[in-house]
Amino acid sequence: MDTSAYTGFLVETKDRVTTITFNRPEARNSINAQLHYELTTIWPDVDSDPDTDVIVLQGSGGSFCAGGDLKWLLSKVGDPLKVISGNRANRRITDEILTVEKPIIAKVDGPAMGLGCSLALFCDFVFATERSTFADPHVSVGLVAGDGGALLWPQLVGYMRARRYLLTGDALSAREAEDIGLITQCVADAAELDVVADAMVGRMLNGAKFAIRFTKASINAGLRQVASAVVDRAATFEGISQMTEDYRGALESFSKKEKPVFEGK
Repeated sequence: MDTSAYTGFLVETKDRVTTITFNRPEARNSINAQLHYELTTIWPDVDSDPDTDVIVLQGSGGSFCAGGDLKWLLSKVGDPLKVISGNRANRRITDEILTVEKPIIAKVDGPAMGLGCSLALFCDFVFATERSTFADPHVSVGLVAGDGGALLWPQLVGYMRARRYLLTGDALSAREAEDIGLITQCVADAAELDVVADAMVGRMLNGAKFAIRFTKASINAGLRQVASAVVDRAATFEGISQMTEDYRGALESFSKKEKPVFEGK
């Protein structure tokens, strides 16, 4: 695997484990244009890498991933071609990560927001520290949850709970996320996070490799069917919502650290 192709991530393979680390700690690992593009290519690359049997996804600098970078989002406002391109990339990211047959383990220490939250929830195991939070706050900025939230949350926690969080954008603590089945396990701190994640890495490495991979592929087959119905619609609606005044105004308010006021426009 050519790790030099990636600048938004640090990618390291050791003992058949590839660790992918979000590498924008100065911006809480928020996703800019370069990182968004790299998310479309890294999953098929690591899945086809003959030296990789297990994948670990983590953040750096005390965050997992804070979602979309505000400057990048503002640069796309009112530009339909950029909006279409971004939403096509979101659909590709969903398709590629659901196609990965190798087990993926998310280590979350800090906020996992928006697309960052979705990326964690796409993983097969999600371990998080007590200081971590999870949210899909798209509606809080006037957006449709188009990058995976509308697909994943109903499957993981049921429709009623999914509506509770997707229609409000409210955040959950890692402990709350564990209690409702959104994540695998909440642990006390980063040291314990390493212990439990490493233990699962060991189980995956020492298990029956092809049985694990093909069982995962069978599980994801149903999710991919649902994704074909949900993601295209959600991404299209998200593109429409990106052209509204509510969205533009919300981004401008957040850039000024003010609370947005929505007018239904």
